Amino acid sequence: MQPLTPQTFVRAFLAFLLGVVIGALGTVVHRGLPPWGLLAALALVLAATVMVRAWGGWAAYVGIAGGVFLAVQVLTQTGPGGDVLIPAGDNVNSPWLGGAWIGGSILVLVLGALAPRRWFDDTPRPPRPPRASESTDGAA
Repeated sequence: MQPLTPQTFVRAFLAFLLGVVIGALGTVVHRGLPPWGLLAALALVLAATVMVRAWGGWAAYVGIAGGVFLAVQVLTQTGPGGDVLIPAGDNVNSPWLGGAWIGGSILVLVLGALAPRRWFDDTPRPPRPPRASESTDGAA
């Protein structure tokens, strides 16, 4: 487990800010060109989640997950002029789009958390032993 140092908190805070930006950007982009905008937004969330987890560990992962979740949930609410960026099923062309973005962003964040630890480990692996079919004396 990572020690809680000031650097860890800074990375978690920066990951949170990145999560807010990505959540806001994904909320705007997911409606751009259905379904490709949604897929691009989900791919962006997944790539950023894996990158942040590799960069800062679990503390940074919690930061980006919180930022994405907060941005998506805040932008789900009705704005001061009555506008909403994630309509609740009233979009005639694709009524499923808002729910797919909300649920998909949560699912992608969970997938980033479930990625194997060895993907993020920097310790070198020991060399593999030679196979039984390989010759050890160099003769073919």
